Order: sequence, then C-alpha cells, then structure tokens
Amino acid sequence: MRTSPPATSKPSKASAISATSVALSAVLLVLLAVLVPFSALSAWVDLEIDDTDRYVAAVSPLSSDPAVQSTVTDLITDEAMRQIDLGPLQETVRDFLHEAVRSFTSTEAFRTAWDTANRTAHEAVTAALGGDSGEAVTIDLAPVIEQVKQDLVSQGVPFADQIPVQPTEITVIGADRADSLRDSFHWLRYCSIWPAVATLVLLVLVVGIATVRGGLRAALTATAAVGAGFVLGAIVLLILVAVGRSRVLDEVPGSDRDAAAAVVDALTASLRTTVWAVLAVGAVLLVGAVVARVLLRRRRPGRG
Repeated sequence: MRTSPPATSKPSKASAISATSVALSAVLLVLLAVLVPFSALSAWVDLEIDDTDRYVAAVSPLSSDPAVQSTVTDLITDEAMRQIDLGPLQETVRDFLHEAVRSFTSTEAFRTAWDTANRTAHEAVTAALGGDSGEAVTIDLAPVIEQVKQDLVSQGVPFADQIPVQPTEITVIGADRADSLRDSFHWLRYCSIWPAVATLVLLVLVVGIATVRGGLRAALTATAAVGAGFVLGAIVLLILVAVGRSRVLDEVPGSDRDAAAAVVDALTASLRTTVWAVLAVGAVLLVGAVVARVLLRRRRPGRG
C-alpha cells in the first residue's frame, strides 16, 4: 500500500523560507541604518571637505550672506580703530569707516577676496581637523582685509591706510569641539567612499540571494527592507547633522556665531540634500515593494 507524504511538508518548507527572509530583512535593516549615514559622511569628507575647489564652491555664496558681511565689517572696523586714536572724533570716524567697509562687502572685489580667503583657509581647516589637539578651526580674513584696505585707500577714504593687515579670524569650530571631532574625521577621511561602495554591493548581494532562494516574494521582502533601511538611515543622518551643528555652534564665540552658522550650513548643504535623496529613494522602494507584494498576493487565488 502506497503512503502519501505528510501534508505539512510544503508549508513547513515555505515557513522556513519565510522565516529566513524575515531574519535576513531584519539584519539588513540594522546594517543599512548604520551604513547609510556612515557612507554619506565619509563620502562628504572625501568629496567636499578634502577637495579645495568643492569647498570654495560651497562657501563662495556666503559672500552675499548678511551675517557674514556683518561679521566681516565689524571685525575689520574693530581692528582698524585699534590703530586710530582721535579723541572725541573716535566714534564719528568709526561710524564712517564701518559704513565704508559695509559698502565694500557688496562689491565684486569682496566676493573675489572672500574666495581667496577661503581657498587659503581650506588648507588650514583640513590641517586643524587632521592635526594636533588644541587647534580651533578658523577662517583668516587677512586676504579680505588687504583687499578692503586697497579699495578704500584708492577711494581716498580717510585713515584707510591705517587699517592693519594681520591675521583676523572667524571661528567656525572651537578648539574643544574640534578635538572631539578629530578622531571621527580621521576615520571618515581614511574610509573615503568605500563604505558607500560596500553598501551598494551588500544590497545587490542580499536582494540577489533572496531572489534565488525564495523567488519573487522574497525579493520583494528584501527590497522593502532596503527601502526601510534607507529611510531609517536617512533619519539617523538628519539627526546627526542637526546635533553636530548645535554642538559645533555651542562653542563658537557670540560675535562669530551667525557667520559660523552660515559656514556650517553651507558646508553641510550637500549632506542635507543626500538625506532627502536617500529618504525619497527609500520611500519609493518600500512603498513599491509592499504594493507589489499585495498585488501578487491578490493575483494568486485567481490563478488557482
């Protein structure tokens, strides 16, 4: 007498595949939540912070930022007035010089000087982040002051020739905060773009393995996990950028804070763009995979 195989063999196999797919998706979700922000940060350091042209391009528009113009105007005026003593006329001359410098910050010459200052500052910024402890990250305005002085002297502005051209810095990251960032910066610089490459390879492997072992449904489950991981990773990155910005600005002197905030925001603009791009891709993958699974489940009874 022929015995038929147990009726539970097929469901058991399907259950095992389903459990494996769920476990793999959970692991993938956790990995992506870590890898996505790490990949974005290391690529950002390699492609923008370590690249002089991209760095200058990021901060160049700040020459038109009111906070930057105000900070530069105040710093140059203060340095100049330390060299001038006119007794009762001191404040009158100060106001006149302040207005002259403020007018200069709206010219093309100031924009050129600002770019020159930041191109020179880039080396100092990367050296400070990669160097020894105790160094703040600053932008030296000496090239800007030199251009201001030449312009005001050529216009015949009184006392403009007494403006001292010496290191005059805007603090972007305080020394203590820079110390706490250096180890992270070293790791991100060392890793370069390879975490991003590893993330893409991981995704291809996971989705490919899921497709081979479990078919279309397992592939869709893995794709949904990828989408959820992207969304979670983007949220983590957004939180890291916001917390990092707050902590960096906490230690910046009050007189430099508005300008420092503008610089930090300009340098992290590409990171925020990455956040929204990853979030959008993740949402599309997640929603698309879930919808595809629902449609697939609805079609199966009709086939039977």
